[in-house]
Amino acid sequence: QVQVVESGGGLVQAGGSLRLSCTASRLTFDAYAMGWFRQTPGKEREGVSCISWNGGRTYYADSVKGRFTISRDNTRNTLYLQMNSLKPEDTAMYYCAASQYIDCSGSWSSTSNYAYWGQGTQVTVSS
Repeated sequence: QVQVVESGGGLVQAGGSLRLSCTASRLTFDAYAMGWFRQTPGKEREGVSCISWNGGRTYYADSVKGRFTISRDNTRNTLYLQMNSLKPEDTAMYYCAASQYIDCSGSWSSTSNYAYWGQGTQVTVSS
């Protein structure tokens, strides 16, 4: 059974940084594009970023461009999200997901493109 586990969330002041990690097991990690999503209560889950199977292509939501960086280490089956210049509006539960595809498609931010999901890690940014 595939397992996806996020870590690294926490409480940080506005302007600060966090790095989220996501490990996947029982999965051919380098055969999947990987994504980060976030969700706040009462709102739909939104795509934050996606990275292709070999890290060659990355995509970002406009709201995080220039502040967040997605990366992956296929030797460790691990995905990362470096978050800098955090804002209170970045507060959310952050989820890692493995895509059904090897690359990020034009609809990379659609949750329906992802087959496996973690349980999430909470990020709270105080003002």
